[in-house]
Amino acid sequence: MEIKRRYMLKKKELKELKEELGNIFDVEKIIPKKAVVEKAVTEEGEIILLDGTPLAMVNNGRIFPTLKFLLEMDIENNRVIVDMGAVKFIANGADIMAPGIVEADENIKEGDIVFVVDVTHKKPLSVGEALMDGKTMVEEKKGKAIKTIHFIGDEIWKM
Repeated sequence: MEIKRRYMLKKKELKELKEELGNIFDVEKIIPKKAVVEKAVTEEGEIILLDGTPLAMVNNGRIFPTLKFLLEMDIENNRVIVDMGAVKFIANGADIMAPGIVEADENIKEGDIVFVVDVTHKKPLSVGEALMDGKTMVEEKKGKAIKTIHFIGDEIWKM
């Protein structure tokens, strides 16, 4: 992935980033006061770097945390657990289908940012946008439940 431009975030942008991610994480623990927070502009879009490591990405004006960042966190909010049969498809960038979902945070609403983990290791596999609420994801036996935005093995993961 080629970085076209890279610059430090302005105070206003950093505040917006903290507000957006603050809905999911305790941001003060994640972004220390002395951290270097930059924005990298690439062909795939904008990526927020925290001390050189991808923290989040901007997709359609929304901020999504990256998988590398999620590996460092223990997140229960907005988490969706899939069976092991879904893992190989997710690793290739597939959207998440309802039949593969074993468990989901019941507070998930359609349009929310969600994190997909496997049932065995509970490791993040993808980040996406919920196409149905958490309770429906578990109960539904057909259809797409999550639109995948970032997954293990994509360009952002390799960055």
